[in-house]
Amino acid sequence: MSNSKLQVKTGDTVVVISGVDKGKSGKIKQSFPKDGKIIVDGVAMVKKHQKPRGQMMPGGIVEKEAAIYASKVMLVCPSCKKATRAAHKFVQAENGKSVKQRVCRKCGASIDN
Repeated sequence: MSNSKLQVKTGDTVVVISGVDKGKSGKIKQSFPKDGKIIVDGVAMVKKHQKPRGQMMPGGIVEKEAAIYASKVMLVCPSCKKATRAAHKFVQAENGKSVKQRVCRKCGASIDN
């Protein structure tokens, strides 16, 4: 993917809008802007056959989250709990400078805290 800007950040709550896991929601654990992918907690679970690596890492079949495309998820507003696209708004900070902030398109509440 050539565009390396994602609309969601690590720690955001998102809901999956397409694919096998449609309707599932969770927090973003990790994001990969260069690939346009994210890892969402509890979504896109895959089984990995893991080789034992000493006493601390036993072998076996381990379930873990796989990366999904960021375009397949939609941001959830923390105040109205609805899936929304984020709008951007300039807000005055304490030091007098204006800061760009993400806001909910449905209720107008700030998504960035």
